[in-house]
Amino acid sequence: MGCALGTDCCGDEPEPEPEPVRGTLKRERTESKSSMRLTKALKGEPHAFKEKTFKKKRQCGVCKQSIESLGSFCRVVCVLQGEEQEDVKRRKGMPQRASDLLRLVWRENNNAERIFNMMPERNRRSYGALIRGMVKHGAYTKAFDTYTDLLNNRLTGDVHIFNALINAAPEVKEKYTEKWDLIVDLLKQMAEQKVKPDLLTFNSVLKALRRCGSLARTQAFPVINEMKALGIAPSLATYDHILGIFYKAATSAQGYTEILQEVLSEISGKSFTAQDPDDVQFFKDAMRICLATKDIEQAYRVHTLLGVGENWKLLGDSYYQSIYYGRFFNLLCMMEHIDVVLKWYKELIPSLYYPNSQGMRDLLQALDTDNRLDLIPQIWKDIKRMGHDNKTELVEEMLSLMAREKQSPEVQQSFADCALEVKALYMQSDRRVPLNWSASSLSSITSVLLEAEKTQQAWEMLQLFKLNNRVPSESLMHQFLASIKASNNAQQAVELVQTSAGFCLPVTRSLIESIQQDFDLTEEQSKRTTFRQANN
Repeated sequence: MGCALGTDCCGDEPEPEPEPVRGTLKRERTESKSSMRLTKALKGEPHAFKEKTFKKKRQCGVCKQSIESLGSFCRVVCVLQGEEQEDVKRRKGMPQRASDLLRLVWRENNNAERIFNMMPERNRRSYGALIRGMVKHGAYTKAFDTYTDLLNNRLTGDVHIFNALINAAPEVKEKYTEKWDLIVDLLKQMAEQKVKPDLLTFNSVLKALRRCGSLARTQAFPVINEMKALGIAPSLATYDHILGIFYKAATSAQGYTEILQEVLSEISGKSFTAQDPDDVQFFKDAMRICLATKDIEQAYRVHTLLGVGENWKLLGDSYYQSIYYGRFFNLLCMMEHIDVVLKWYKELIPSLYYPNSQGMRDLLQALDTDNRLDLIPQIWKDIKRMGHDNKTELVEEMLSLMAREKQSPEVQQSFADCALEVKALYMQSDRRVPLNWSASSLSSITSVLLEAEKTQQAWEMLQLFKLNNRVPSESLMHQFLASIKASNNAQQAVELVQTSAGFCLPVTRSLIESIQQDFDLTEEQSKRTTFRQANN
């Protein structure tokens, strides 16, 4: 297909010089540049040849097609794609952020508008491409102005134009009733112009209703009934909009809890295909509602529906999959027994779900709830494999759980090994995201080592308090003293008093009194403790 923009929009391009054809004799131009003479080798008659220039076809600077003839409309759509091409490259494979959305704006007098204004003739297709581009890039008011211009030119819209305008309706009005009135007016215009609505039309209406507050709840089901009366089967996006209308983020746990059950009852066992870009929103939003209402039964129903036919294809990209499985796993950790949680953990991770640090914290809390802290060393191995060993909050929570109470000797020994591995990570200063010592992490590792009777490593941890300007707790000092009493080491007891005094801890005086009563001190040791007692 030739470029319909014509030569005016593409600019002048220099005509290339004639190139000699491979296999022919070299020819020299005469002074007149109009003809040349070539004498044939065998015959004496000269032959006259007319010089012919080889022109390269001009190409459109927008769509890169050769310009052959003028047409009604060329490539407004390709212009829009060209303008957002860089944004797509930046966002590909990444979750949408607010900064990304702010970049997708309609620039005043952009290429699409310039091309559209240069067109000698404009038809419904060209108007439709421009209107849809304006809605897509946030120029909602201009989209309605362009639609008015379309009507003034005695043209009618198509279903794609009306779908775009319905999506834009909530953006050009402020009051909920005004938004709905505009949507109804657009639907009436569709009927007047004999434009038949399709699935995307009704989905656009429901999506726009989500911006109409409580009014949406009174209009949602009439829209669904009209949709079914026309023989249009709902898609997953349809049900997602219904859930979005009745389950707001702040009120998910209040009222309308039966809506999700009714939706799941209607679509249970059905296999869906992609018909709307918003189809991929359903599963993650349904699981969000299950998590907000803490309804594990409905969560299982949603997950069962995901396994029907090829519904798994409508789960979305890796970002949406992570959201869905993260919410499902979070709900499992809150509501199910730890044995069930671990069953799902082995099934989902890492083949289907790569949990973030919050997901691993949920698992640790589930272990704590069912008193299965003995599994922490195994979970710690997974934390390291997943690269979450640089997450301070996760590491500190794991350490605090290990240090909270004494376990059996075997479990305590495995805790100590984990604690020493964590200490080694803290000591690595060349890590891309280094861990910074806190009083909590230092105390937890020290406590775990003391319970495992690794006194020497615990003393080394005590020195790290000074190096990192952290102060040990009184409970940790008493734990040290209990460990020293068990080994009956008077010299370590005196050193503990000196360390406590160096931190100016209020517990120093009670430590001295306890040491004097429970240990047989030498004269030198007694003088040192008496001196510390006088200074405190």
